[in-house]
Amino acid sequence: MRQIVLDTETTGLDPRQGHRIIEVAGIELVNRRLTGRHLHKYVHPERDIDAGAQAVHGITLEFLADKPKFADIVDEFLEFISGAELVIHNAPFDIGFLNAELSRLDRVPVDTVCSGVVDTLRMAKDLHPGKRNSLDALCERYEIDNSSRTLHGALLDTELLAEVYLAMTRGQNSLMIEPDEAPRPQLGADGMVRQRKPLIVRRADPAELEHHARVLAAIDKESKGACLWLPKPEAEGA
Repeated sequence: MRQIVLDTETTGLDPRQGHRIIEVAGIELVNRRLTGRHLHKYVHPERDIDAGAQAVHGITLEFLADKPKFADIVDEFLEFISGAELVIHNAPFDIGFLNAELSRLDRVPVDTVCSGVVDTLRMAKDLHPGKRNSLDALCERYEIDNSSRTLHGALLDTELLAEVYLAMTRGQNSLMIEPDEAPRPQLGADGMVRQRKPLIVRRADPAELEHHARVLAAIDKESKGACLWLPKPEAEGA
């Protein structure tokens, strides 16, 4: 199974108002493992960047002055995503911008090139109804280090989203990884191994242990001594 975790940054919020993509990034997963292949492009939008959008991602028009236009990278982009399932946080936003760029160039929409789209925001809302489900909130919930995310950036966000997606679907992960195979280290944008936070182990306090013992005793009484979680006395002569 080939998947591309994808993200974009834009000049504004609505492609119908002429806003454009200024950064696009994707990283490849095959059978739920990072392969090391990625695509990352800054794009000249051929228009101004809204102040509100620039405050989010920090990308200026001056920085993009010598960057290619979307028309210059479209073939490489389509080849990279071809046949893959896309994993995107708030997919309608990014797909809307990508299809607007492709339409300008008389190219086919994204969904005719890829094999499907997974919206991790929709998935998170189903898993955690009523909770905050931004990428930062999900990183906190799944204990993924996002301390380097001071501004939005497409490449860093795809790396964080890949970890979030694997954490949200870890039940599937157990079916994909062989038991004797060690997991690959997760790399940051600088190529260094990203250290995961140690798992928190919370041990039962005396009151909880006492309550647990009472519950087991009640089960044992109700089942006439058949409670499997209580030690049984050894048979005589054993």
